[in-house]
Amino acid sequence: MPRRTISLSDTAAQDLRRGRDHDPHPDVRERCAAILKIAAGESPHHVARAGLLRPRDPDTVYSWLGRYQGEGIAGLRQHRHGGPRRGHL
Repeated sequence: MPRRTISLSDTAAQDLRRGRDHDPHPDVRERCAAILKIAAGESPHHVARAGLLRPRDPDTVYSWLGRYQGEGIAGLRQHRHGGPRRGHL
């Protein structure tokens, strides 16, 4: 199966760099960094396993790539998930 890649316009790369460096949400910063690394030629699997601050499931990075390709940077921001919600005291 061929490697999934992405080509970015200058504007798209600039938007992703801005998101990676300045977004208030760490998960969005991580997703932007992953897309930039894939655009730079790294495989999504390698990015998932060794290219981020902590290892991720490759399927997770592939889903980020798919969302970005379908919805742009807004897709990386809209589909944020966290752990289980804790009740308030």
